[in-house]
Amino acid sequence: MNYPLSSDLLSIVPFLFGLVFGSFLNVVIYRVPRHLSVVSPRSACPNCGAGVRAYDNVPVLSWILLRGRCRDCRHPISPRYAIVELLCGFLFVSAYFYIAPLNGPLALYTLLKLFVFFFLLLGLIFIDFEHHLLPDVLTIPGSIIGLIFSLLIPVGGLPHSLTRWLLGLRWPLPAVSVLEALIGAALGALFIYGVGEVYFRVRHIEGMGLGDVKLMAMVGAFLGAKLTLFTIFAGALLGSLFGLVAMLVVWRKRIARRRRQPQPHVYGRAWASARLMLRYYEVPFGVFLGSMAILATFVGDQVVDWYLNLYR
Repeated sequence: MNYPLSSDLLSIVPFLFGLVFGSFLNVVIYRVPRHLSVVSPRSACPNCGAGVRAYDNVPVLSWILLRGRCRDCRHPISPRYAIVELLCGFLFVSAYFYIAPLNGPLALYTLLKLFVFFFLLLGLIFIDFEHHLLPDVLTIPGSIIGLIFSLLIPVGGLPHSLTRWLLGLRWPLPAVSVLEALIGAALGALFIYGVGEVYFRVRHIEGMGLGDVKLMAMVGAFLGAKLTLFTIFAGALLGSLFGLVAMLVVWRKRIARRRRQPQPHVYGRAWASARLMLRYYEVPFGVFLGSMAILATFVGDQVVDWYLNLYR
């Protein structure tokens, strides 16, 4: 007698796929900011240049067995490699459970879309964290891929009345979906660009780079207008909390330092130092936007609907 495989058992497959793609993503994260090819040469230790052997290239497991060091020169290997692989695996399996059951082409296309979206976001998050850079080679093709997926999978995000009106005009569903993706991309890009321009005019410091603009265009193409707005506001909230915590940490350190060398107005001077740090520190805002875009994928609709119901 044949028994169908349970969804829990099948979830091993996307997890393993995630580990493999996470391993390749580490190559992207390291090489793209340095303008190196992600195809050749093969992976090597960044310290001694020794090529990574095939049996040392098993995601996560190799890093653990080698105790986070190169086999040849024993130079430490960043735990980021294992973290990225695990995160990619967990995101892929989370997407699988979010879409399951995979009972038709639409579900399969949606799962593939989430795999691509999470792969791109994870790469952009770590590149921005390490280099304060959101490369065009990921954001621009990502926006195009998001628009292509909108032909296969309805995006949503526009008011239901507008969607019904367009369908009533005999617009085919793929055309409505592409329009929703285009509006999401335009909204995300223009909103971030506008905020950055206002910030620059007021404070004469660049607050948002064009990389953030292109990132939100990509997010909008994948998620549509409603979840794009959720991503922006949730990302702004998370970034503000980060800034506040960073200021408090610097303030406490400055107070401790000044108390060792008694000076007048300790608290005021320490707070001025903390504000100066935040003013000139380049916050990797793409980290917060990318993280909230992942969150929006899973719970954005529920959070937005809950918030709107408060005013009904």
